[in-house]
Amino acid sequence: MYLNSIKPAVGARRNKLRVGRGIGSGLGKTCGRGHKGQKSRAGGFHKVGFEGGQMPIQRRLPKRGFVSLNKYKFSKIRLSDLNFIPTNESNLDLLKLKKINLVSHKTKKVKIYLSGGFNRNINISGISVSAGVKKAIESTGGSVI
Repeated sequence: MYLNSIKPAVGARRNKLRVGRGIGSGLGKTCGRGHKGQKSRAGGFHKVGFEGGQMPIQRRLPKRGFVSLNKYKFSKIRLSDLNFIPTNESNLDLLKLKKINLVSHKTKKVKIYLSGGFNRNINISGISVSAGVKKAIESTGGSVI
């Protein structure tokens, strides 16, 4: 294969539209631009959302209804991450997860989802868990409150 032999696929390239070549072409005289106005003239360009100098709709409408996701920090951790909890801990809550640096100190909500293995007896309170995690914890003799 040589660079001079590379060609686009059949039908990938179309001929350039030739406008202003008589009424028989369907795009003669005004070339499909209509009569008068900014869009009919050469260089007649304006920004998206430009309304002819009128205050654009995106600036007229009030800013409201937005809630930053950072306001309610939410973390997800794997079930296998619970293996890093010291063995003397049998009760687990959000404060203990922060204390052992499994989640950020700014975290307000945590959810544990099923990924990996865990086979210790532990009681979880105040933390949401997936259905699979609940089943796994209860099968080892622990509880989810």
